[in-house]
Amino acid sequence: MSEELEIPLENLREWLEKETIPIVDPLKTEATNLLNNFKDRLEDIRENGEKLLDNGESEMFKSNPKTYRRARGLYRLARDILELIDETSIPEEVSYENIQTFCAEFKKTLSTIGRERAKRFPRISPYFILDRRRFDVALKKTVDSFKELQSFSSDEYEKAKTIEDSFSMTGKLLQLLDELDTAEKRLEKMELKREALEKKIAENQQKTTLIKTENEISELEQIDRKIKELEERAKHDLRHLQKPFLKFQSLVRGPGYPLPPDGTKKLGEYLSNPFMALATEDEGYPLLKGILQKMEDAVAKGKLKLKSSRLRKAQQKINEILRKNALIALHQSCKETFSQKQQLLTCKTMTTFQNKLTQFQKNLRELKKKRELMDSKKAVLESEHQKIKQKIKTQKKKLENTILRLTDKNVRVAC
Repeated sequence: MSEELEIPLENLREWLEKETIPIVDPLKTEATNLLNNFKDRLEDIRENGEKLLDNGESEMFKSNPKTYRRARGLYRLARDILELIDETSIPEEVSYENIQTFCAEFKKTLSTIGRERAKRFPRISPYFILDRRRFDVALKKTVDSFKELQSFSSDEYEKAKTIEDSFSMTGKLLQLLDELDTAEKRLEKMELKREALEKKIAENQQKTTLIKTENEISELEQIDRKIKELEERAKHDLRHLQKPFLKFQSLVRGPGYPLPPDGTKKLGEYLSNPFMALATEDEGYPLLKGILQKMEDAVAKGKLKLKSSRLRKAQQKINEILRKNALIALHQSCKETFSQKQQLLTCKTMTTFQNKLTQFQKNLRELKKKRELMDSKKAVLESEHQKIKQKIKTQKKKLENTILRLTDKNVRVAC
């Protein structure tokens, strides 16, 4: 194999045209000769068709009953054939695509002429025999010329097609490089936008962090953590009463164990949020005790039915709360912590901080959503970019292989 040549893509077509002149010129000369020969044969058909037209028209004017109908048939056949030939467009520029397109179209024309001849000649017989023979000779020569052109375009001219395809590949590769350049510029623009967005996100995070370091906000976060701990404690301490509370709700709706409105509401709170229920109870949690006393009475009368193990645990917990003040410490902690949070939230400074914090957090969420959307768009752009690069790589390799087959030269296309 010859030494590798590096040729810039923009110069490749000119180089390839010079390299393939010894291949292309003889093929184009042969194709031109075959087309010219075919033109001559087609002109012979035209001349014979015009003779058929003239002779048929002359015989029609004689109005001979024996020949009139046959002359009219000959006239119509000649007219139709001449129209078909007039519609035939022989390519001026010789190329594989032009010749193949012409051959495909004229093949249909020949088929139509053949059908019309086979249909009408028997009806014209036995008259105009010499005219018909001359036409058949001209038609056969045209068919032979067409077959020769068709065979040449499919076989010998195939190498010219490969050369033409390489020119087309060069154009496609240039187009792909333009697409790649456009994709890279879009990616660069997207990256700049993303960097600006990241800067805004960092600024908002910094502002949020600064607000959270303020004493009031820091204190509020500590209280919130303590409330979370107390919520867990309240759920745990009252866990054995959750099922009884739920069943007792059904009894409360009936006439046997009515509760005042605040007691009914408080029962719902102990089910949904034990911490808040305790935190908003008065000293000694009278509402809870009232509920538990009625529940104890319902259990004693067999109105509140539970499984034995669950019933035993519930009775034990009711007894501890009613008679041993088991919830006093938890109740006090809940009330104090809740009160501290309320006082802190009503502080004017805290309200200002909270409003700012809320706004910064909202801004941060919106900016992060924009970043997610931008990242999604960027991923699509990167995918398109990679696809174009792969297409360029494939097209370049294909072009280099084609050049090697045509010129026996090892060319590396520089893009």
